[in-house]
Amino acid sequence: MAHTKEGRIQLLNRIRRIRGQIEALEKALECESSDCSAVLQQIASIRGAVGGLMMTVLEGHIREHIGSGKITSDQRNADTEQVISVLRSYVK
Repeated sequence: MAHTKEGRIQLLNRIRRIRGQIEALEKALECESSDCSAVLQQIASIRGAVGGLMMTVLEGHIREHIGSGKITSDQRNADTEQVISVLRSYVK
């Protein structure tokens, strides 16, 4: 996946930010006095960050593999099915 190789640094930075959000959530849950609404907000933020990461990688995949005029119809169909499969598992 060349699009993940080209944007590797940016993707890793996003993952590191998500890791930081998860660590903050863990600390909040360890604290007995943590506010429930703040915990929910952190969970929503993590979910949004992961969704953004997913969209970035998915968009690169679609543009490079499916949108490219360099591939055969059979390969385009296979890539389309792969994207649909990933989306189905993500939405579950």
